[in-house]
Amino acid sequence: MADIEKEESLDLIASNKVEGTTVYNPAGEKLGSIYNFMVDKFTGKVEYAVLQFGGFLGMGSDYYPVPWALLDYDEDKGGFVVDVDKETLESAPHFPLDNLPEFNAAYGTRVYGAYDIPRNVGPLL
Repeated sequence: MADIEKEESLDLIASNKVEGTTVYNPAGEKLGSIYNFMVDKFTGKVEYAVLQFGGFLGMGSDYYPVPWALLDYDEDKGGFVVDVDKETLESAPHFPLDNLPEFNAAYGTRVYGAYDIPRNVGPLL
């Protein structure tokens, strides 16, 4: 079972290897890290990654859903690159852990709209 955590292929990666992965902007500045990601229960499609951003050592951080389509994995950096400036990120839907949003179709539409990208509407998101 321990080998599963280490395994990945050219196209697939274990979820526990994604969580905690650093996210950078195109200039190479660290924006935060992947806290988790939200998966459509019916299609299995990852809708968005939840980026932990701000605060200090995880305290005071907020959580920013970012459409999965915006994340590009950069092997040299060992993390994801998101071509989004901090102002766009800060104005996008986000939440503190003690005040979770209702993850429904309307919220998914707000998340995608904040980044001005089209979204395929599924059963839940």
